[in-house]
Amino acid sequence: MVISPSSIPRGPVTTTLNFSHPPPAGEKAINYVEEPAVGQPKRNLIVNPQAVQLTDIRGHESSYTLDHDAFQAISSVPPSKETAFEDDVSIQQKYYPEVEKLLLDHIPGSTRVFIFDHTIRRSNPDSKRAPVLYTHIDQTPKSAPQRVRRHMGEDAEKLLKGRYRIVNVWRTLNKDPVEANPLAFASSASFADEDAIPVDHIYPNGYTGQTAAISYSSEQRWHYWSGMAGDERLLLECFDSEGRKEGSGVKGGRVPHTAFDDPRTRQDAEGRESIEVRALVFGP
Repeated sequence: MVISPSSIPRGPVTTTLNFSHPPPAGEKAINYVEEPAVGQPKRNLIVNPQAVQLTDIRGHESSYTLDHDAFQAISSVPPSKETAFEDDVSIQQKYYPEVEKLLLDHIPGSTRVFIFDHTIRRSNPDSKRAPVLYTHIDQTPKSAPQRVRRHMGEDAEKLLKGRYRIVNVWRTLNKDPVEANPLAFASSASFADEDAIPVDHIYPNGYTGQTAAISYSSEQRWHYWSGMAGDERLLLECFDSEGRKEGSGVKGGRVPHTAFDDPRTRQDAEGRESIEVRALVFGP
């Protein structure tokens, strides 16, 4: 079936995003990546749905930057050597080098990139990971240096003295532009630290990182990029060590994001498929 460009939802839209209520005093927020411990819920936060207006960045991509918004749109990316996105080893060998080059080319002053993992999401019942329909940030000021120490070995302490960031590179794997479950993201400049709820992120291997759930605030400014295509990449900055320093010019350096249900989406629209690659970026 050929997708008509007119069928792709575009322009501003009001939709429901799933925020979270903070846990009761003295209770720690938790999220199990896969199966929870016996007797534990997978996630113990209470969902707080809110109607939010999203701004479409299509046609205004250059207005947004990592330093101000913690997201950046990149267009006209050459075709990848990886085409199937089914085999992790193949993805690491073929796609990771392309992502590393993209980051070095588009983040001024960056000198070193270390890619530590990726996640593929597919909107079908058999998929291991589906689009995440609640607002969140993938890292926190606690988990970011933990990531550096975990992956960078004897270089870690030296690297932690300079600027370091954690950036997700998001792209669609659909042949046609995305219609269903597009990604929403809030400008870091509109996001207050108190809106972030630390969540212990527990992996099957016993490793515990930390992510952040998001409390709703009317001050937050949410966006999306309509009809993302295979030659487009979205950089989502989860942490910037300059983001908490006065005078740095960085407006927070962390971007809340979520998949969302666009009420204008056709009922028979193809389910969204995507890959996000997570990287440590060092320098300048």
